[in-house]
Amino acid sequence: MGHHHEGKSGIVPLIDRLNRYPIGLPDSETLRRILAILFSEEEAFVASRFPLEEATLPELERATGWGRQRLAPVLEAMADKGLIMDLQYGRRTYYLLMPGLIGFFEFTFMKQRQDLPVEELAQLMHEYLFEDPDNRMGTEFFGGKTPLTRALSYEQHIPVESVVTTWESAREIVRRAGYGAVGMCYCRHKKEHLGKSCDKGAPTREICISLGTAARFMVRRGFAEERSVDQLLAVIDTARDLRLTHITDNIRHKPSFICNCCSCCCELLGGVMRGFPNGIAKSGYTLAIDQGSCLGCGLCARACNVQAMEVSDRDDDGRRKRVQVRAGSCLGCGACISACPSGSLSLVPVSRPPTPEKKKDLFIQILKEKKRFTPFLVSGITTRLRRTLGIGKE
Repeated sequence: MGHHHEGKSGIVPLIDRLNRYPIGLPDSETLRRILAILFSEEEAFVASRFPLEEATLPELERATGWGRQRLAPVLEAMADKGLIMDLQYGRRTYYLLMPGLIGFFEFTFMKQRQDLPVEELAQLMHEYLFEDPDNRMGTEFFGGKTPLTRALSYEQHIPVESVVTTWESAREIVRRAGYGAVGMCYCRHKKEHLGKSCDKGAPTREICISLGTAARFMVRRGFAEERSVDQLLAVIDTARDLRLTHITDNIRHKPSFICNCCSCCCELLGGVMRGFPNGIAKSGYTLAIDQGSCLGCGLCARACNVQAMEVSDRDDDGRRKRVQVRAGSCLGCGACISACPSGSLSLVPVSRPPTPEKKKDLFIQILKEKKRFTPFLVSGITTRLRRTLGIGKE
């Protein structure tokens, strides 16, 4: 647990460092309290000295001025808490400082914790994310041109004549990942500590999927449990039956997670409904309603996770209720379709902005839009030069 609630000298450099990421953390007294709990003084210092890319232990020794004997146990503790990732490439370990969102905020509630005051953290994070009158975190996360995440569609509801590309299918992403794990939903677990539960009855455990390198780290550090492809596909099917929305990285190559989200708990979907309709990249589809067969019952509107439909009192002839899709609000996820008793809903293809190829492409795009790219570029060049010259080599 942190030991510097009153001392801010180590927190300010940490916030400055975190704000060099594509998604930063706007400064506030509440944020400082959160970070003071999550980071010890030593951990805050080490985090503030991290480069913007992965770093080896010798590179971090150089950055911090600490010897290996002092630095290694601090890094070990930080990885165990989910503040950093330790990534194995061959015989070498690389360390990466996690951003706040999507990052160590989520990891804080992705396993049972005895080392942190989780009830206090749950309340502080809720205040930070939802009770800021200026909604600065909402603007930081959702207000950019390029979203960090995107919605996936249910392939079985897409018209026969359309082509489903592999990155639009949650099941195909799982099959192609090579390694996967399942763990707690950060949002629902945090909500439990606020004395609330999911309106859709979605589980807190065994519901969030991590994939690839990220999954290996999470399994090793106790944030998730390894699962087979068939077991992960069963999780996707459970999410479909509960009419949840699949959300993943806004990239085509090797997404690292699939969250199965509801409107009442999910902070990503909550941001969409709080004034950021483009905060999540939409799938390549949108909802179409056959008004001739639609009963106007409104079950689809109640199933929708972003309030993308409205039910009017009467149609133009004054005969019956009418359901319409709000322009620009539909994610194209298809979670509502199975709720329709008359089969009046379908997904139709629409044109969307291209999805970035890889995570690095996504981050560079967001950094350029936020005018934060130069530090990232300089840091990368400096690191490559040092490695070429053998500086900090093990």
